[in-house]
Amino acid sequence: MTATLTVDPVHPEPELIRVAALILKKGGLVAFPTETVYGLGALALHEETVRKIFAAKGRPATNPLIVHVLDEAMAKTVCATWPEQARAIAEALWPGPLTLILPRRDIVPLVVTAGLAAVAVRSPAHPVARALLAEVAEPIAAPSANLYTEISPTRAEHVRKGLSGKIDLILDGGPAGVGVESTVLDLTGPVPTILRPGAIVPSQIERVIGRIAVVSEHVRDEHARPSPGQSKKHYAPKAQLAIVAMGDAGLMQDRILRVRKLRGRVGVLIHSNIAVGQDGLVLRRLPKDPKEYAAALYDALHDLEDAGCSHILVEAVPPGEAWDAARDRLKRASA
Repeated sequence: MTATLTVDPVHPEPELIRVAALILKKGGLVAFPTETVYGLGALALHEETVRKIFAAKGRPATNPLIVHVLDEAMAKTVCATWPEQARAIAEALWPGPLTLILPRRDIVPLVVTAGLAAVAVRSPAHPVARALLAEVAEPIAAPSANLYTEISPTRAEHVRKGLSGKIDLILDGGPAGVGVESTVLDLTGPVPTILRPGAIVPSQIERVIGRIAVVSEHVRDEHARPSPGQSKKHYAPKAQLAIVAMGDAGLMQDRILRVRKLRGRVGVLIHSNIAVGQDGLVLRRLPKDPKEYAAALYDALHDLEDAGCSHILVEAVPPGEAWDAARDRLKRASA
């Protein structure tokens, strides 16, 4: 059985952080809150310990892990180079929900990087994550604390649902504030490139380092990829998820009726003012603000999954970079 310790999310108790740090130092797995989602941590420089993450999640070895660091100094211990762009970004946007991809040092086990020559590093802002990094005093490899391809956890109960009995400890620091995984920025090529959208949007990065590129693609599981979050199917509930055009109440009603004919239980996520008038639906209305929407999205999907919905219909989100992260997660969840 996996133990849970409830920790103050703003001022984490040192004695509880020491318990978690000791488990990590002994080769165990600890789930802990970050500002994005809950992460499943192991000491990043210990190959056999890192392999336990892949086993617990059912994660393919071709999908790399993000190495969490306390600060720029710790990042430099795992990155072979630290260019001016990395320095400027770290100064402006770290700690925070932004991951940088840079050439790896040899001390980083290849299992962490899917056998590739670059490592993904992030300095999280959540006080619990930072306290844990400070206590262990070395980098922590941590993907999201869920089974592979399933909905990422934004609460400790989401972690328990998927990983109870598979890991050693959950640090319960309450709900994650951002709610979707970090933006991933690749700095190994001639043009800095976003490989996964997140809370840090392109215009924020461009104000720091100038022009960047954005890609949106998926990589087959048998192929190594430089960034997590590039699988075609990811962040997905067990229910079949479909996206319906924004603001189209008639189309939403039609899709609901079609699912009803299949005798499925229907969950619906909407954010506009459209009316959905069917008895027996599990309806969740999410905020219209893109940051608030992202913070609530995974929690709502978990809620609908736990309610036994066989189908989930999601109203499409608006255009624009502020919605890119939510749009990306919904696209992969519906694959």
